Amino acid sequence: MLRLSTQEMIAKIGNEEPFHAVSEDYSFTLKIEEYTYFLCGAVHDGHQFRKELWKNCLHTAYDRWYEEDPCTKQMIQSNPMVIAGMDSRFEYDLNRAPEMAIYEDAWGKKLWRTPLSEDQVQKSLDKHTRFYQVVHALISKMEEKFGSGIVYDMHSYNWKRWDRPVPVINLGTKNIDNDRFFAFAKAWCDSLKTIKLPHDIETTAGINDTFHGNGYFLKYITENTKNTLVLATEFSKIYCDEYDYILYPEVVNAIEQQLKLILRNHATTFYNDFILKNDLLPD
Repeated sequence: MLRLSTQEMIAKIGNEEPFHAVSEDYSFTLKIEEYTYFLCGAVHDGHQFRKELWKNCLHTAYDRWYEEDPCTKQMIQSNPMVIAGMDSRFEYDLNRAPEMAIYEDAWGKKLWRTPLSEDQVQKSLDKHTRFYQVVHALISKMEEKFGSGIVYDMHSYNWKRWDRPVPVINLGTKNIDNDRFFAFAKAWCDSLKTIKLPHDIETTAGINDTFHGNGYFLKYITENTKNTLVLATEFSKIYCDEYDYILYPEVVNAIEQQLKLILRNHATTFYNDFILKNDLLPD
């Protein structure tokens, strides 16, 4: 794996060079084995938390882990294009707009003992900016090559906090162009239901049941492209014990191995039934 600056990553994307790199500031990773029409993202996978912020933070490492999306990068790591955050959303949230990316409180609990300095805030916002500069270059390249693309935006959520039955997988579609893309969203939801999980966990899936796809990653890509579909996909944390801070690697592995096939098949259908049928490939 290389360590590259934002400008170096963007240059390689412009030249269509395959690479696997960590950003110069160690805030995110990007793997491109080949330039294709589908991208996988895990913006909340990270748990890193800048050391200068530790003493000022009122939330424990467990508090942060509980609200992060551990293992979401692993679930999609077998795919040819994968971008993933390394920093905790408690430092800055890549799934929020810049003006909202730095939390003052989180899930009803004050986050900082004393307000962050302007310098501390800017350090985090600069990382947010660099991430989206690379995202913009990557999505632009996808549309340049294929006229369209599909992004699998992977998240997780704490199912035990709900006071009603919730699906193992939720797909948020509120902010996509449903006139053009709902059939592909429904097909994705239906294909996810076929995942077989250990321990007799029944794989249920729903659309806009728990979350509606309001994240900035989805909105940014949708607003800055013409034909790219983003599918905000949330796995409930059936792959860990969210209260006891324990991961179940056999469940994570089962998801990864099956997503490898399901995701590529779905992306291929999108290519055939949207990109080719609408004659979007550049001449």
